[in-house]
Amino acid sequence: MTAGDPICRVLTVDLSHRRFRIDDQPELFSAGLGGTGVGIRLLEDLCPPGADPLGPENPIILAVGPLVGLYPLASKTVAMFKSPHTGNLGESHAGGRSAISIRMAGYGAIVIRGVSSQPVYLVIEDGRVRFRDASALWGLSSASTVGRVIRERESGSGYRSIMRIGPAGEKKISYAGVIVDTYRHFGRLGLGAVFGSKNLKGIVIIGNRTLPTVNPKKYRKVYDEIFHAATRSPLMKKYHELGTPMNVLPLNELGALPTRNLQQSRFAGAEEISGERLAETILGRRLACAHCPVACIHLAALRIPHPKEPYFYKTAMVGYDYEPIYALGSLLGISSPTGLLQLLEEVESQGLDAMSTGVILAWATEAFENGFISTAETDGVALAFGDYDGYIAAVRRIVTQPNEFYRAVGNGAEHAATIYGGLDFALTFGKNEMPGYHTGPGAALTFLAGARHSHLDSAGYSFDQKAAASGEVLSPDAIAERLLEEESWRQVLSSLVVCFFSRRIYTPEVVAEALSPLGIEMDAGALEKFGRAVLAKKHAFKAREGFDVEQVRIPHRILETPTPLGQIEESFIRKALMKFR
Repeated sequence: MTAGDPICRVLTVDLSHRRFRIDDQPELFSAGLGGTGVGIRLLEDLCPPGADPLGPENPIILAVGPLVGLYPLASKTVAMFKSPHTGNLGESHAGGRSAISIRMAGYGAIVIRGVSSQPVYLVIEDGRVRFRDASALWGLSSASTVGRVIRERESGSGYRSIMRIGPAGEKKISYAGVIVDTYRHFGRLGLGAVFGSKNLKGIVIIGNRTLPTVNPKKYRKVYDEIFHAATRSPLMKKYHELGTPMNVLPLNELGALPTRNLQQSRFAGAEEISGERLAETILGRRLACAHCPVACIHLAALRIPHPKEPYFYKTAMVGYDYEPIYALGSLLGISSPTGLLQLLEEVESQGLDAMSTGVILAWATEAFENGFISTAETDGVALAFGDYDGYIAAVRRIVTQPNEFYRAVGNGAEHAATIYGGLDFALTFGKNEMPGYHTGPGAALTFLAGARHSHLDSAGYSFDQKAAASGEVLSPDAIAERLLEEESWRQVLSSLVVCFFSRRIYTPEVVAEALSPLGIEMDAGALEKFGRAVLAKKHAFKAREGFDVEQVRIPHRILETPTPLGQIEESFIRKALMKFR
């Protein structure tokens, strides 16, 4: 990458002084490619050791990669920050139009620093930044309303992306997310709280640039190969038809679907909230991220009756994926599709991460059942598995925070459990709430040792399922080595901001071919070495901020409830964790 290439430009916005600058940094992008590789380098340099995640010194970094706008499925933006939820690495990925808008606005990365003296949102377009007064938007009860107001205020053109926070971000709830283009999110690890701490209500990014290639003929050939591989893939067809909710029934059949706070791993109501049933009954639309031929985003048409007038309904389009179905469905014992979607709409409206919210509500329900808390703590809400009306009421209280209990819950399940009890059944890994896979030791290790404590870090659930099907028995060392290898390669994909759904298409050889027409020559070996280096930097940042994989808490509940591979043994997990030091 050379000076003058727009992908090498970094836009830095100083909220405290309402100014900005644009720097050409080809060395940064040559070393980091983009996305995660660039983001971790900027975070390492710009976030001081021990920084307060909600203080002015914590930067927000948004980074894209060289394939964005040029190849199919290169559609993600990587956000890097210090997480207020875990106290170390914050990394979240969002699709929609965000990545292509940043790229076509002329940047490879955007850095936001400082704190505004009053609520603002930013408009980034034509090489400049405008600081808009957001005082009238601050405190609005719905994130969707904020998006509509901003769309009406800012006409825009070309590729436009709108990011904004809801009430949860304003209240600095540690697992508040950022809504991107209505149906996508920077969901995990609390980026919304960091926005709120900076009085930043939202960002509008508008791009109109064209994107040249060094070798157009070769580029077209590689593009066609990737496009045809994506559109002819049976798996991609399944993602289009059902989306990620296609996982509900297979995981339930395996005995790997966390249910009622993981007291069970099969859910009697799984059929009702399966991808198949939702597609047959309430699927309203399918959407795609920019420059993606798959269209895996599924929206349900939810009819909500008027509380007083008969025959009057509000119709809301609610995006649904596997993870919200698990967290707000099976984990809470909810089998009603309408109840699940009403709860999900409330979570979305408030601007909360659906996974963390569901896990926290599940812990609170079991704590309520066991007498650790009562209606005195829950402000009159009698929490019960399957009662979605009670959960909706509780979600609203998480954000309004009427008492100390809800203030504690606003900092996550592990924090609340250390105060009120029930830590053994608080489903957190490195303080981040559990994803929806109880498949075996591979999944548990991914959640515990992965850089983001995410199922997407190394897909250990996939290793478990293959082992269950084949009967293969893996040693702690062997499974740890496979997970590290997989997570290292995913750093390449997330530096290029390629959707992980396309990881079987973007093999090392295909990635090398895709980069070549753009003037970037890296063979498969160089790419794999690069991925290992990026992962090492992420682990180093976490260690710098106090994370110790040898001391990470293993939730006792995952050792109690059987998986498709049998009981998980703590000694097995502890031995495998030693490989991640």
